[in-house]
Amino acid sequence: MRTIKAIHKAVYEPIADLITYRAMPSASLPMNAIDPFIFLNHHGHQEYLPKNNGLPFGPHPHRGFETVTFILEGDLVHKDSSGHESIIHTGGVQWMVAGKGLIHAEISSDEFKSNGGPLEILQLWINLPSKYKMTDPSYRGLQQKDIPWVWLDGNKAIAYIIFGDWKGAQAPLQALTDIHLARIDFKEGGKTGFFIPKEKNILFYVVKGTLSVNGKEIQQHDLAVFAHDDESVEITALTDAIILFGHATPFHEPFFAYGPFVMNTRDEIRQAYDDYNTGKFGSENNF
Repeated sequence: MRTIKAIHKAVYEPIADLITYRAMPSASLPMNAIDPFIFLNHHGHQEYLPKNNGLPFGPHPHRGFETVTFILEGDLVHKDSSGHESIIHTGGVQWMVAGKGLIHAEISSDEFKSNGGPLEILQLWINLPSKYKMTDPSYRGLQQKDIPWVWLDGNKAIAYIIFGDWKGAQAPLQALTDIHLARIDFKEGGKTGFFIPKEKNILFYVVKGTLSVNGKEIQQHDLAVFAHDDESVEITALTDAIILFGHATPFHEPFFAYGPFVMNTRDEIRQAYDDYNTGKFGSENNF
């Protein structure tokens, strides 16, 4: 089985009144540790009262990477300067390729702000290789009914497929690079296993519950980092649990991240700020 080199606990870092745990990067886990998976925030779980302000992510720019956002509970309104707009509800997913640059906002719906309710969201940043950094921006929003799923252990484990081919289930989204990504829900006692080629990096984050993974216990808010010494990953849920699980071929490219931009060099970051400030990403006045 693959050796788990380290287990990192997500850092509690609230944003305004939004409960947030930053799984990566952290003081102990650099941004390039699980290339090309570079950033993961876990918002919630929390209950919003009626007449709340909703999510605090108003218009802001991005360039050079893609985001995958899981709406576990609540809703998420997406608007961007390329003209895309949607409201995705509980169980849905948003995929945005920032590419050469755009401005977007991620906020709560008027209904959610009026009525309140539970909210829990994961946002993952996936780096783009240099050849795709300046690709045209794109966006797709999937409601829960649009996401294929596959049973992994009778009715004790179910995988919701986002990227890649998982035990015969084909994902609805086609990533620009070799990305496999799924959310997996377990009932207590549920088991499953995967063979991941040694050269690939594995993303394994525990959203909820406690699991045994290759002989190690991993708990809520833990992110596991695997060695490249074998292919087998064996998972047993010790309680009801939810994980974010993926794997990808690393790019092995130097990159430089600053603020909302992820590029290959410092000069490219400066250029991103220049382009944003001169209106090449669009206008925030349209939000």
